Amino acid sequence: MRNHPLGLSIRKVFKQYANGVQALHNVSLDIPPGMFGLLGPNGAGKSTLMRTLATLQEPDEGQLFLGDIDIVKQKEAVRQTLGYLPQEFGVYPKASAEELLDYFAVLKGITNRAVRKDTTEALLRQTNLWDKRRQKLGGFSGGMKQRFGVAVALLGNPQLLIVDEPTAGLDPAERVRFLNLLSELGESSVVILSTHIVADVAELCTSMAIIDKGQILLEARPLEAVAALKGRIWRKLTDKAALPVMDQEHRIISAKLLSGRTMVHVYSPDRPGNGFEPVNPDLEDVYFSALTGCFGPVSQQLRAEGIAL
Repeated sequence: MRNHPLGLSIRKVFKQYANGVQALHNVSLDIPPGMFGLLGPNGAGKSTLMRTLATLQEPDEGQLFLGDIDIVKQKEAVRQTLGYLPQEFGVYPKASAEELLDYFAVLKGITNRAVRKDTTEALLRQTNLWDKRRQKLGGFSGGMKQRFGVAVALLGNPQLLIVDEPTAGLDPAERVRFLNLLSELGESSVVILSTHIVADVAELCTSMAIIDKGQILLEARPLEAVAALKGRIWRKLTDKAALPVMDQEHRIISAKLLSGRTMVHVYSPDRPGNGFEPVNPDLEDVYFSALTGCFGPVSQQLRAEGIAL
C-alpha cells in the first residue's frame, strides 16, 4: 500500500445491512488534510461511512487507510488519533462542562492531573465555553452542546476529526460560531464534515464529495465544480401547475416556492428559450445537478478536455 501521509484513502468499500439495504456501494475517495465535505440527502450513506471510519462498524469489502494505518485491522491505532462527533450524543445533564470534559480526558488516557487541567482549560477556551465551565450541561443550548462535543472530540489532538450533521437544529448565530470553530480546526488535521446542508460545505470545505444511495456521484473541489456549470444552469419563475409539462421538456434540477410561485432551475448546455434566463451557478446547483444525473456528462466532457475537478 503506498504511503498516504495524514490523508485518508478509501478503496472499493461496500456495506449492506441485514435488512437488505446497500448502504455503501463501491465507495472510493481520497481525502486530503483540511476540511472535506461529504454532502448528501438523509439516508444517502453518509453516517454509515462515518461510523466505518470511526471504527464503530466494519465494511463488508474494501480498504480504508489513515496514513499508513489500516482502519479495519488497526482499530486501536485509529482510535488513538480520532475525534468523532456523532449526529446525536448524550451528556450528563447534572455535570458541569468542566467536570465532564475532565472525565472524558481520563478515559482518553490523560492521567496526569496537571496536564489534564491544562488540556481541559485550553479546549474550553478554544470552543468558547470557558465562561460556562461550571454551568450544568442540562442548561446548555444546542449550539453550546455541539461545541462541548467538539471539545470532547479534540481530546488527544486527533489527526482525524469526524463531525456528522453538526449544524442541524442550530439557530443562525450558533451555526456561524460553530462553523468558525470548525474552520480553525481544519488547518492542522483531516476534518470530515458530513451534512445535507449545502451552505455548510460551501462556506468551509476546500474538497468535497456528493453521495446518494450509497454511491459517490461527484468528487471535486467546490469552486471548480461550480465553475464547470457556468453557462449550463437556467431559471424561470412559473406556476406549480406548469411543472409536469416543463419536466418533460427540460432537465429540472430544482424547484422552489418563491412568493407563491415556483422558481425552477434547469440544466442545459444550450439556451432553452421559453423565458429562461441564465444563472450564475452555486454549490446548490452542483448538488442538485449531481443528484439528478446531470453532472456526469459535464465531468466526462471536462476530462476529455484534460480538466480534472
